[in-house]
Amino acid sequence: MEKNINQNTALLVMDIQGVTLSRLNDASVFTHSIKKAIKSARENNIPVIYVVVGFRKGYPEASAYNKSFSVLKNGDMAFDNEESTQVHESVEPQPGDIIITKKRVSAFTGSDLEVVLRSMEIKHLVLTGIATSGVVLSTLREAADKDYSLTVLADCCADLDEEVHRVLTTKIFPRQAEVITSDKWCENNYSVQNLATI
Repeated sequence: MEKNINQNTALLVMDIQGVTLSRLNDASVFTHSIKKAIKSARENNIPVIYVVVGFRKGYPEASAYNKSFSVLKNGDMAFDNEESTQVHESVEPQPGDIIITKKRVSAFTGSDLEVVLRSMEIKHLVLTGIATSGVVLSTLREAADKDYSLTVLADCCADLDEEVHRVLTTKIFPRQAEVITSDKWCENNYSVQNLATI
């Protein structure tokens, strides 16, 4: 039986939630690229794993010592209700897709992602998400330390600071990952068909 070249690969779609997507100036180009990548993954039997950030009501998991997450308790970005932890409808999960809830910036921290990846024998992660300087950077660093092979789809990552995004995707990420566009990744999967229907 011929070995599927994609059988040890998973596409991670990270922090694409209403509250994060709403902070981008123009999310349409970004979501179009992600939809393309998701379509290609599904056509090639690559698991699509969604990662969302979410907390219990009142944020008991957010330490007062954590500068990033302690502000959530009094801020205007809610991550402690069911609606806020939903994947945005523009990239909505399908039956069979896996949704992981995390409690920190990295997709691994406070989640069961590693258990899921191990059970599926995943060795190669394809990273997408908001923000480039947040979940993508933190997940890439931790995944590299855990010896995963990594690809970052540059146009499927977004950041509020475009210069930070540029520096990370052109100078920092290439040290530990292959950084390519969604078009190039889809082309490598031999599955770019009927993209006008996306």
